[in-house]
Amino acid sequence: MADEGRVAPEPKVYSIAAHRGFADALVAGLVPRYSDDELGLARLTLLLPSSRARRTVSEAFIRHAGELGRPGLLMPRMVVVGDLDLDEALGPLLDPLRSADIRPAVDPQRRMFALASLIAEEMGDDAPKGATLLRLARETGATMDRLLVEDVGPEQLLDEKVLEIHPSLSEHWQKALRLFARVQTRWLAWLDANTSLDAAARRNRLFDHAAKGWKADPPAAPIVAAGVTSAAPALARLLRVVSELPQSAVILPDFDLTMDAAVWDELGRAGNRPSPGDTVFAKDDAVTHPQYHLKLLLNRMGVRREEVQPWHRKGMTAAPPERSHAIGALFLPPEGSKVWAALPSEKRRLSGVRVMQAANPEEEAQAVALLVREAVEEPEKRVAVVTPDRALARRVVHHLARWNIVADDSAGRPLSQTAAGRAFLLAAEVMAENAMSVSLMALLGHPLAKGEMERGVWLRQLRRVERELRGPRLESGLEPVSEIVAKLSETHKNVGEFWSQAEAALSPLVERDHDASCLLAELIDTLADSAERLCGERLWAREDGRSLSAFVEEFRLHAREAAFMVAPRDVAALLSDAMEQVAVRPPYGGHARVQVLGLLEARMNRADLVICAGLNEGVWPARGSVDALLAPPVLRTLGVPGGDFRIGLSAHDLAGALGAPEVVLSRAARDEGGPAIPSRFLLRVQALLGDQLPRHEETQAVELARAMSRAPDAGVYPRPKPMPDADQRKVAISATALDRLRGDPYQFYAQQILGLKDLDALDAEPSAAWQGTVAHEILERWHRADPKPPIAEVMDAVFDDRNVHPLMRGLWQPRLEKALEWVESEIAGYEDREVVAVESWGDMHVEGVRVHGKIDRLDRLSDGSLAIVDYKTGSPPSSKMVEQGFALQLGLLGMMAGRGGFEGISGEASAFEYWSLGKAKSDSNEFGFGYVETPLKVGSKRSGIEPEDFLPKSEAYLTDAINRWIKGDAPFTARLNPDYPAYDTYDQLMRLEEWLPHMDAEEDAEGGAA
Repeated sequence: MADEGRVAPEPKVYSIAAHRGFADALVAGLVPRYSDDELGLARLTLLLPSSRARRTVSEAFIRHAGELGRPGLLMPRMVVVGDLDLDEALGPLLDPLRSADIRPAVDPQRRMFALASLIAEEMGDDAPKGATLLRLARETGATMDRLLVEDVGPEQLLDEKVLEIHPSLSEHWQKALRLFARVQTRWLAWLDANTSLDAAARRNRLFDHAAKGWKADPPAAPIVAAGVTSAAPALARLLRVVSELPQSAVILPDFDLTMDAAVWDELGRAGNRPSPGDTVFAKDDAVTHPQYHLKLLLNRMGVRREEVQPWHRKGMTAAPPERSHAIGALFLPPEGSKVWAALPSEKRRLSGVRVMQAANPEEEAQAVALLVREAVEEPEKRVAVVTPDRALARRVVHHLARWNIVADDSAGRPLSQTAAGRAFLLAAEVMAENAMSVSLMALLGHPLAKGEMERGVWLRQLRRVERELRGPRLESGLEPVSEIVAKLSETHKNVGEFWSQAEAALSPLVERDHDASCLLAELIDTLADSAERLCGERLWAREDGRSLSAFVEEFRLHAREAAFMVAPRDVAALLSDAMEQVAVRPPYGGHARVQVLGLLEARMNRADLVICAGLNEGVWPARGSVDALLAPPVLRTLGVPGGDFRIGLSAHDLAGALGAPEVVLSRAARDEGGPAIPSRFLLRVQALLGDQLPRHEETQAVELARAMSRAPDAGVYPRPKPMPDADQRKVAISATALDRLRGDPYQFYAQQILGLKDLDALDAEPSAAWQGTVAHEILERWHRADPKPPIAEVMDAVFDDRNVHPLMRGLWQPRLEKALEWVESEIAGYEDREVVAVESWGDMHVEGVRVHGKIDRLDRLSDGSLAIVDYKTGSPPSSKMVEQGFALQLGLLGMMAGRGGFEGISGEASAFEYWSLGKAKSDSNEFGFGYVETPLKVGSKRSGIEPEDFLPKSEAYLTDAINRWIKGDAPFTARLNPDYPAYDTYDQLMRLEEWLPHMDAEEDAEGGAA
C-alpha cells in the first residue's frame, strides 16, 4: 500500500542523430557526464550490441583521450548483450550469486548433433543422411532461436490461430510444422534431462533476472545501454529498467526525432495489439522502413516517442546537421513521400554524397580501392568501406594490398575458404571421391603441402605425376597413380620418394568402404592425421589454422558424444557446411585508418569517408529469405518478424552510413548473372534529390580503374605467317599431318616445329579422339588374340581397364558393341583376303624427308595386292575432300606399302577402305552399325578419284608440300585454306579472333599490291 502513491521514474532515452557519428558522439557525452577524477569511467557499465561495437567504442575512447591530450584513460566495463552467441560475461555482470539457478546454455555443436538424432528418429526411414541431416538440424535450431528471441514457446505452436491456419497450408508446410512441433517436444525433454537451456532462452532469463533485480535493488554504479536496437521482448524489458535506473540511460543510434507524427503513425502499430488476439505485425506495417524496428523497440519498452531526447554532443566525424533532415526525408513511407515535391532545399541537401557507377564488380572494386588510396594520402583521414557483398570486400582488400595498404575484412572469411580450412576440406574430398585425380592433385598441390621435402622438389615431382594423370578418368584409388610413379621412377629418382610420403598420408583416406557408414569422429581423426602428415605444423600455425584446430576439436568431441554415423562419400559436403558457419577474422595489425566492414560490423562505426559499395537489389538490401520449416503465415501469427524485416535493418544501416562527412554510394551496372538492378535505396536518393545530386557515374576513380584493367586499343593483328629457318623446317611428316600442312600450315608449325601439344584436363570428359583410341585398342587386342575370343569380351576388358564412366558405358557401349560385332562378322566371312598387319608402323623417304604413319589394318587380297583399311568411329572423309588434296592418309600408307615401308610386307596397294563404326547406310546390315567406304571412284560411285590416279596424286600433293614448306621457304600461314575442317587447338595461339574478321580486307589489300 505504501507504493501506491509512488510516481514511476521517467525513462531516460536518448537519440544520437545520424550526422553526429554515434561512437564519437557517445564518448564525447559519456566522459564529462560519468568521469571520476580518480577512477575515470571505471564505475560505468556499457551494454553494447556486438563485439565489433565494443571494439569501435574502445577506439572512440582512445581518439577522445588523444584529442584532450590525456596520456591514458580508465575505460568503462563493456558487455555485449545484442549477439545471440552470448558470452558468459553477462551472467557474472548481472548477478554473480543469485543467477546460479539459471541453467547453463547448451553448446551449439552439441545441440546440432542432438537435434539431428531426434530428427532421424522422428522421420524414420524417410530421414536424410549425412550432410543433409545436419543441415536440417541446423535450420531447425535457427528456427527455434527465432522463436525464442521473440519469447515464443513451443506450446504456442498449438495456439488456436495457428491450428486455424494449419489446414490451409500446403502438404509440404503441414509436414514441416508437424515435424518441428514433435522435435520441439522431444528437445525440451532432452534439455531437462541434461539440465541445459538454449542460448537464446538463457539470455532471456538472464535479462529478466537482471531486470527484476535492478528494479528491486538499483545498482550504485551507472549503466548505459548504447547502440542496442534489438527489439527482442526480454531485452526491451531490460532496457526499460535501465532507462529508469538512477544515472543510467538508453542511447539509440540514428533515431529520427524530426519525423512528423503522421509519418510515425504510418509506420504501423509495430507490436501494439488493439486486442489480445491480434498479431504483433500487421500486414500494412512498414517493416522495411529504417525506423520501424526502433518503433517496435520503444513500444515494447513502453516508451513514447515524445520521451526520447536528443543527445547534444557530436563526434569528431560529424556531418552538417541538414544531413539528418535529408536522410529522414529520403526514407519516408509512401504517403509521407508525397511531400518531396514541396520539400525545401535545406531538408534535401546531401552535399558530400556522391554516386559512383562501374561497369562490373571487378571494376567497382578497383575504383573503390583507388578512392581509399587517395583518401589515406590525407593525414589522419579515416576511411571505411561498407558492403554486405563478401566477394566485393575481398576484391577491395586484394587491390589495396598491391599498394601495401593492409585493409583487413573485419567480417572475416569462412573457415572453408582459408588456406588451412581448404587443405582439410581437400583431404575430405579425397576421402569422399576415393582419390579421384582432381581432388587428389589439388590436395597434393595445396600451398601448405610438401611432406618432408623441400617445397620446390615436391612440386616438381607432383607436376611429373600430374602430367601423366591427365586425360579421361582413371580408376579411383591410389593404384593407378602408383603404376604411373613406378614408370616415372625409372628416369626420375625423386618421384618415388615423393610418392612414398604422399601415399603414406593418403592411404588411410581410401582404405575405408566408400559407402559404408562410419563414426564421424573417427573420420575426422583420420582427416586431421592425413592433412597434418602432408602439411606439417603449418596446417595449425596461423589464425586460420588455430580456428581449424578449435573447430576440429569441438566438432569431433560432440560427434563422438552423439555417435553420429556418416558414409565417407558424404564427409566432404558435411564438413563444408559446418566450416562455412565459422568465420575467421584477421588479427590486429592492418592499416590504422582503413576498414572494410560488413553491415553488422559497420553499425556504430564512423569514418571521414564512408564508401557504401554493392548498392544493388539482392545485395543491399539482400533478398528476403523464407524459413525452411515454418510457413510465413505461421510465423506472422506467432509474432515473429519475416524476411522483409531485415530490409528495414539494411535501410537503417545505410541511413547511419549516410551521416558521414563524405559518402560514396557505389554500384556495378552488371554482376555475374547479367544486368543488375540498382538498390531501391539508391533509387530513392536519386528520386529525392534529382539534379541536386552530383552525379559522378564516370568519376576519375572509375576511369582510372578502366585504364588499369584495359589496355589501349591495338591495331589489327595480322594473320600469322611464321617463317622458320631451313634447319627448323627439317622435320618428319606423319601420314595424318599432311592434311594440316596443306590446309592450315600454322597448326603443323605449332605442333611439329614448336613442339606444342594440348594438355588434357584431369578426369577429362571422353572426347571423339578418346573414343577412337578406345575403339582401336579393342580392335588391336582382338586382331592379335589367338584364338580370337568374342569381340564383345575384349571390349568389356578394355572398358574395365580404362575405368570407363558408367554414363559412357550406358550411352556408347551398346552401339559400339553392335559395330564391333559387324567387324567381327565381316572378317570371319573373308575367303579371298587375309589380314596381314594390324596397328603397324611404317615409313618412307620422299625428297629426302621421312614420312611415317601407323596403319590400322593391312589385308592381302587374292591377287597378291594389298588393301589399306582405316577404322573410323565417326563419318569418314568425303570423296570431295580427297579430290581437293586433303584426307590423303590412305594414299600415303599405300605409298609406304608399295615401297616396303612395313616390315616383312611387300606388294602394291590396290584397295583403300574406310571402315566406319557409325550407323549403317544399308538396311541389309543386321547389326545396324558399320559400313565400308572408299575415296576411289569405283562401281556406281559418281565422285572420287580414279583408282589409277590415287597414288600418283597423293605423291604429287606430298611432294608439293615438302618442296614448299619443308625444303622451301613458304610461310606457315594460318588457316591457308578456310574450307579445311581444322581443329581449334591452336586458335588462341594464332589469335584467330583478332584477325579472322579482317581477313577479307587483308586479302584484298594483298591482291591490290600484287
